[in-house]
Amino acid sequence: MIVKDTFLGLAGLDWALLGGGLAAILGGIGSAWGIAIASATISGIVAEDSEKFGKLLPLAAMPGTQGIYGFIAAVLVLIFFNILGGTSTLTAPQGFKVFLACMPVAWACCVSAVYQGLTGASAAGIVARRGEDSGKALIFPALVETYAVISLIVTILMLLSLRATFGA
Repeated sequence: MIVKDTFLGLAGLDWALLGGGLAAILGGIGSAWGIAIASATISGIVAEDSEKFGKLLPLAAMPGTQGIYGFIAAVLVLIFFNILGGTSTLTAPQGFKVFLACMPVAWACCVSAVYQGLTGASAAGIVARRGEDSGKALIFPALVETYAVISLIVTILMLLSLRATFGA
């Protein structure tokens, strides 16, 4: 079935793909940026004391989760609305709603990953001075993670609701 209606020049499938794509792209950009921020500080600490690498690695890796959350949202769009199977029949208004449902995870993950990298870089100072407190140092970046997880949950719930509404 060919859907010919458009909204702002885009068909329903275009809007859905744009939403899922932005979720993956913005989550990935934020993750890369956050990892770079944390890694810059952590590399300096490891250069002075290579024994702390294992305790610092989680602080550098944590911002990477937001990219995974954006990826999950993009895959759900492809699966929930039959885009992978090539049988999607989304109208333009339906596709636009899918696009909007992807925005919480796209933007929250982009921003939270950067702030998680900043928090991880600061928390690395705890490990540098007191290696035995590495568990405490993980708490601060984990607090930032909370909002990325909430945005993923909101996006998943919105996508599930739309799928049920559209009967996809």
